[in-house]
Amino acid sequence: MPFPAGTGAIVQEALRALGVRRLVLGIHDPAFPGEPGDDTGRGSPYSRGAERLLDFAVELGFRGVQLGPQGQTSLVNPSPYDGTIFSRNVLSLALPDLCQARTDRPPLLSRDTLSRLARGAPAHPRGDVPYRYAFAAQQVALAEAFTTYERAAPPELDRRMREFWQHNQAWLERDVLYQVLTEAHGGQGFRDWTLAGGPHPDQDLWQYPPGQAARVARRQALLRDGQRTVKAYVMAQLLVHEQHADLRGRRPGLELLGDLQVGLADQDVFSYRSLLLSDYVMGAPPSRTTPAGQAWGYAVLDPEQCDPHQPERNPALQLLRRRMDKMFDEYDAIRIDHPHGFVCPWVYRPQPTDPLAAVQHGARLFSSPDLPDHPGLARYAIVKPEQLCRAAARYADDWETDLRPEQIDRFAILFDVMVDSAHRHGKASGGLLCEVLSTLPRPLRAVLERHDLGRFRVVQKADPTDASDVYRAENARPADWIMAGNHDTLPIWTVVKNWQISRRLEQWSELLAGQLDLDAATLIHDQGLLVHALFAYLLASPAENVSVFFTDLLGCDRPYNKPGTIDDDNWSLRLAPDFAGDYARRLRDDRALNLPFALALALGGRGPAFHQGHGALTAELLRRANTLRSPSRPLAASV
Repeated sequence: MPFPAGTGAIVQEALRALGVRRLVLGIHDPAFPGEPGDDTGRGSPYSRGAERLLDFAVELGFRGVQLGPQGQTSLVNPSPYDGTIFSRNVLSLALPDLCQARTDRPPLLSRDTLSRLARGAPAHPRGDVPYRYAFAAQQVALAEAFTTYERAAPPELDRRMREFWQHNQAWLERDVLYQVLTEAHGGQGFRDWTLAGGPHPDQDLWQYPPGQAARVARRQALLRDGQRTVKAYVMAQLLVHEQHADLRGRRPGLELLGDLQVGLADQDVFSYRSLLLSDYVMGAPPSRTTPAGQAWGYAVLDPEQCDPHQPERNPALQLLRRRMDKMFDEYDAIRIDHPHGFVCPWVYRPQPTDPLAAVQHGARLFSSPDLPDHPGLARYAIVKPEQLCRAAARYADDWETDLRPEQIDRFAILFDVMVDSAHRHGKASGGLLCEVLSTLPRPLRAVLERHDLGRFRVVQKADPTDASDVYRAENARPADWIMAGNHDTLPIWTVVKNWQISRRLEQWSELLAGQLDLDAATLIHDQGLLVHALFAYLLASPAENVSVFFTDLLGCDRPYNKPGTIDDDNWSLRLAPDFAGDYARRLRDDRALNLPFALALALGGRGPAFHQGHGALTAELLRRANTLRSPSRPLAASV
């Protein structure tokens, strides 16, 4: 730990003084550091390297970790937001655990195999994840583990696999069946299964009615004939679920936050296609965050199968309920990715030739009662024609002029399920984190108010010249989550460098100097101080929840994700084994986040009386902050 022992407790004391209840570190599975010879080049939150990072975070003062979606990804697409909604990603299995003999089973994987696979990982000058290699190598390791299981037939592991199947059959049978069918169809996804030049009947094995005798017989035959594939899939899922449960058991004082992505993986679309709209998909409309929009092509739940008052007409609600309950069994809180998609989704007709044009000319599913280019949406309309502001863009926050209580009830149907699940699992409204960014349409605002839920404030996106900007820290509410950036943004260190070539540097320096009683000229010429002032600004905001993405904490200058990009470089940034040493070296010149320093600035920015009342705490923070800063950068001169 770079800072003196006990720094985490001092940080927590300062956070309490500022009214911050939660300080969470954001990091996705692949980015966790490893130990030499432990993995195939991809990180895991269940590894020895992850243990070191979590210890490091706790000692810094973090009391929560925001993970990304942990569903199974495909060979060609590493994005966790396109992963499965129930099955866990077996790429996150920590392989050394499989090399250990346990009371319930022998070693399932030989150390020679693990060493060979670890040595075979392609070297990357930046230490990035070799995703395709890791995907293939993990399959080799799991194949050996299953062969060992077959040979040894450990009764205790057999028993747990049977229990796991029985407890999770509602989703596990569908995911297993997709694996069997993918193998039967030469590794292709369900859209490419053909017979005599047309769609293969296997595409419709879960179509309505799923209980049709011929479909039931075909599914049973596939599961019977593919028994080996079934068992291998179940064993891998059991192992990765157990490693996740073990992590939670080892760290009861550390909140684990999950991520509920709005999209569905192909195998989920296959399994639940009868619950989805067939003629529309979901994307992101043009906005301040993404001016061109984003053509995600995500499936949309059929509103006519979301009736909370008629059990026979709400199978889509039942699916969401099962999904939420599973997540709350596995996490302490859940981040809701793009909550617009659960309240007022932006939909468009799939158009392979120009999907971006299609999404730009889309509409809100429930707020399109009479659009001439989307007549089919009228049947789903909640809003009446006279409640629309025709002068506004369809995606504008004020497209709907007003909403009646019974209309808000309908907009809130899916969120009510989420909140109900949170309450049944003993979570208050703080158990849900809503990734609302630059836009907040009237229906979504009404639903958040209904449940007293906050939004995200990504401070790097704020306009320092506009006091009413939604990203400004002083405009946050206590229920909000505030952050410098997230997995979709450039690291704050790169952002500040980019400000040098525009007036933003001066504008931000003036804003932060005014907010924190600092010297604007000093901020302009000291990027490290400017970044820490920005963190102090958000730490001193009314928001009670603070998230720090790992790239911002550790001083990385490369983004983790470039939105809308699918290639081998995206989602590949990974921490080096010596991340703590790198962090300490960067702290010398204020090129990484020095939390005690930022907190001292935040305490000082609350006014003379507040600062005087916490003088001893501020002095202690500054003492600890200075331990790793270069002697050429004395704090007194900076502050």
